[in-house]
Amino acid sequence: MMVQEVEATASRFLIRLNMQSGVKRQPRNLTELKRGEQGVLERIDLPEDDARRLMEMGFLPGHTIIPAHAAPGGDPRVFRVDGSEVALRRETAIKMILRSPEKEV
Repeated sequence: MMVQEVEATASRFLIRLNMQSGVKRQPRNLTELKRGEQGVLERIDLPEDDARRLMEMGFLPGHTIIPAHAAPGGDPRVFRVDGSEVALRRETAIKMILRSPEKEV
């Protein structure tokens, strides 16, 4: 019981320390969104033809994306965007970068 408290306190300290020291987090991608969470798309890091096809389906920078259900094993995963549900494979979703929280204001 005491070890868990120490680990939790150490984790909170490290998180607080990183936030205070100005360490920037890596940009998040669609695969990191939990069910019920939402994110705003910043960019698509894919070749132009692939990115254009995704944009035609509603994945436009500035649009809100909400994860829905996933296939058994987690791949593909369905995302809600612009009134539609679209299934994406992990290798595609990982290339779709979300806005950092400080830019969402």
